[in-house]
Amino acid sequence: MSAYEMFPEPEIDEGGVRFTPTRQAGLVRLKQFAVHAGRRYATQRNFDFGPEKRGNVSALSPWIRHRMITEEEILAATLAYHSAERVQKFVQELFWRTYYKGWLEQHPSVWTTYQDGLRQALNTGVCSADYADAIAGNTGIDCFDYWARELVETGYLHNHARMWFASIWIFTLRLPWELGADFFLRHLLDGDPASNTLSWRWIGGLHTKGKIYLACAENIAKFTDGRFNPHRQLSTFAEPLSEAVLHPLVKLQTVKPFSGKNTLLVVTEEDCQIETKLPNTPVARLGLLATKELSPLALGDMVTAFARAGVEEACGTASSDANWTDQIITAAEAAGAETVVTAYAPVGPVARKLATLGPTGLKIRRIRRGYDNLLWPHCTKGFFGLKKKIPKILSELGMAA
Repeated sequence: MSAYEMFPEPEIDEGGVRFTPTRQAGLVRLKQFAVHAGRRYATQRNFDFGPEKRGNVSALSPWIRHRMITEEEILAATLAYHSAERVQKFVQELFWRTYYKGWLEQHPSVWTTYQDGLRQALNTGVCSADYADAIAGNTGIDCFDYWARELVETGYLHNHARMWFASIWIFTLRLPWELGADFFLRHLLDGDPASNTLSWRWIGGLHTKGKIYLACAENIAKFTDGRFNPHRQLSTFAEPLSEAVLHPLVKLQTVKPFSGKNTLLVVTEEDCQIETKLPNTPVARLGLLATKELSPLALGDMVTAFARAGVEEACGTASSDANWTDQIITAAEAAGAETVVTAYAPVGPVARKLATLGPTGLKIRRIRRGYDNLLWPHCTKGFFGLKKKIPKILSELGMAA
């Protein structure tokens, strides 16, 4: 079965969302949602009505994750219908994803510490009955069990459900947070090292030190519109998680503008539309995948298929072979390319693969989008530092402030 055959044709309406892994499907969903990104989104976004009723949220994250559609396109589309003030709640949510990307890029030790913690947790906890029940949806907590199954079956969860799920995992089931974050990464179509890792750390009180998010039955009952009410099933008190590791601020790498010719374009799952930022048409394209390196455990089939389909659509090929060096050399020699160009990869498996390439005899240049260059410097501390800059950033992007 090909990557495309795994997903049905896009039949997107104001109810359920079919996450077809094409740019066109993402644009269709964006066009449908943009008109509702103002008051309706602001007043209803926290409600999880279930997978067949997603008209109150954008559900754009799988396409954004792989930049099949870009943040700037989303901003332009929503601001075409609404003033910046009217759409500020949605814009802030979009900027949260960028904030996490920029913050992790400047605190990369968080990712390596998470991976170390995951390996330790897998060695001690992966065989426990409690962990097995949690990922199978057999805990006896109806809402949690439903979300565990929904995640595996659909590749998506409402943002509020993700928060409740993570809180119950950490504070009620008392399982290692790294195992929960890994469960998400293995099954979310929008699974992202930055957003996922930092969101779990935020729930547990590691990102904003000492501040936790504790799920409560009343909140779940209200915002699931009465679908669930885990009365007396959840912990009502919890201490924040702690760690001995410090995560120093690392200066952002400088990426020079690229203007070369005779290039081999390497497309990865981090940015399927980077060719639009090239000054010249590449002489050849090569698609490389590092999706399977998101976790030591097996990923959900939909996760690998979605990433593969996005890269295939962008450049026609998508290889998950571990040896990137030989593939790049072979493709460059066949095309007579002198330079390899690829999108700047933020912290995660793709960045690691690019950093550990063997000698190629080629110039390897990375392109970082102006959007990231503009926003990431404001992502060193809390989200507020970026939030207060949003009007100025929109102006600098050439959009209504």
